[in-house]
Amino acid sequence: MPARKHIKTARLGERGYSLLELLVVLAILGLIIAIAAPRVIGYFDSSKAKAAQIQIANIAAALDLYYLANGAYPSEQQGLKALVEKPEGVQAWDGPYLNRADGIVDPWDRPYIYKQPGMHGKFDVSSLGADGKEGGEDEDRDLGSW
Repeated sequence: MPARKHIKTARLGERGYSLLELLVVLAILGLIIAIAAPRVIGYFDSSKAKAAQIQIANIAAALDLYYLANGAYPSEQQGLKALVEKPEGVQAWDGPYLNRADGIVDPWDRPYIYKQPGMHGKFDVSSLGADGKEGGEDEDRDLGSW
């Protein structure tokens, strides 16, 4: 019997992880995070640009519905707010043409730029991208309805 007790005691001492093993695991996790984090952040940034393109397409469709109901697009003074709230002096307004008022704000929390008539068509809806300045590349590039 004493031999069994000795074996049991030895097994109890072997339970758990050593400090070295924990440090190795933490180092591996740190490397994985260091490699993966920039890619995840890049996906998040590109998803904002894709969301802006989708919102611009939705605004353009809403503007066309507004045109069908009223015979004209909203003026620049009325702006895109005319798609959410009835502007003064418009008789045949059949809106709201957008379900949410935040649909006229880009993913960077700036209002979309609306030009009527547009340089690229009957109207232009655009966003200046992540930097809020004209021009740029990648996430800073301008996005538009054209």
